[in-house]
Amino acid sequence: MARAQGARAQMALAFETVYGTPPVSGFTKMPFASTTLGAEQPLLNSELLGYGRDPLAPVQGAVTADGDVVVPLDAEAFGFWLKAAFGSPTTTGIGPCTHEFQSGAWTLPSLSIETGMPEVPRFAMYSGCVLDQLSWQMQRSGLLTATARLVAQGETVGTATSAGTPADLELKRFGHFNGSVTRNGSALGNVVSADITYANNIDRIETIRADGRIDGADPSIAALTGSIEVRFADSTLVTQAINGEACELEFGYALPSGESFTFTVQAVYLPRPRIEISGPQGVQATFDWQAARDSTVGRMCTATLINDIEVY
Repeated sequence: MARAQGARAQMALAFETVYGTPPVSGFTKMPFASTTLGAEQPLLNSELLGYGRDPLAPVQGAVTADGDVVVPLDAEAFGFWLKAAFGSPTTTGIGPCTHEFQSGAWTLPSLSIETGMPEVPRFAMYSGCVLDQLSWQMQRSGLLTATARLVAQGETVGTATSAGTPADLELKRFGHFNGSVTRNGSALGNVVSADITYANNIDRIETIRADGRIDGADPSIAALTGSIEVRFADSTLVTQAINGEACELEFGYALPSGESFTFTVQAVYLPRPRIEISGPQGVQATFDWQAARDSTVGRMCTATLINDIEVY
């Protein structure tokens, strides 16, 4: 009897033309580290009386389809997640190509994602997936991954794949060693770690339907937040926080082969932090920052990915 193993799991992704309708072709194989994407339906306990101490049969509740996908930050496949987060990019150049994703789009593309466990076999197609949140952490060492939180319309399970033969991408993975942080165009020193979270704050359209699925998933006011932990060496960031001023922060990765990913936050506001002396070791300060729309640029953030992919 075959037993499912994560090592043999597969994931394929394609953007939809019609929300909730998986395309018949155009799927791409996605690298991923783990996923909680799935559908669940709780049981509601019976509240009826008069039938003794033993409860009556439970009633099925509403179906919820969502979950997280942990993916590597790489030069090619990560562009699909950026498109899901921000919409289609503006692409310039030919080999290499520069893809610029901008925040503020009123509509977001939906995806169909299939996860497969061929041993069972079980192939689950999640249609109507909309990206709710994208987050990652910068630090000195370790594996560099991002977490994509998705809201799906529903799940369809089969014994054979519906993704055909997905296209394969070359994995060119960024590492923490390739990272850099700049403030207003100059390198920001003494950074211990940084967290970045972009949220579309998806609003589920939970109408009454015969199939129990949601009617859609609409983005509302976006949010871009994070934190920067620094060794306390000067008062530059503290002074900015006290004055209530904004700065531009840029989080970037670059490979020796020329591929790069740059995430520019145009207007970052810092809170005034508590500076604690907890012992004889170095003093560190944490700034839980928030981003807002920059009136000059006209948006909150820009993600730029340079690779050999011609179109996303």
